Amino acid sequence: MIGVDTNVLVRYLVEDDPKQSAQASHWVDSIGHKKESILINQIVFCELVWILQGPYQIDKKTLVATLEKILLAKQFEIESKDEIWQALSGFKSQAVDFADALIGVKNQMAGCRTTVTFDQKAFKKLGTFTAL
Repeated sequence: MIGVDTNVLVRYLVEDDPKQSAQASHWVDSIGHKKESILINQIVFCELVWILQGPYQIDKKTLVATLEKILLAKQFEIESKDEIWQALSGFKSQAVDFADALIGVKNQMAGCRTTVTFDQKAFKKLGTFTAL
């Protein structure tokens, strides 16, 4: 297994830099042929969502479809995949940030009764948060 940084995934998905995008695509394809896997940790997953939504302005529907493809792809190993799927479900169905959805899920999985927040969207939309 080999870890990957967010910038490589962005180049692979967005193809906005011809040289780096080609390198990223070749690398991802070569890993699949070697029957190895690429680890995407939760921080990288959160950064990827933030970058694709922010600077690249990928609409939510397209973003969710892309994330689902990544989660299902055999060459990618996702850290705590079940937590990512749960967070993606909350992100997909509610007007909340992916990172907030993941924070709520992670804290719940760690045994927290709730997560205290000032974020009104997270509190109102996700059952894992309580307003302070």
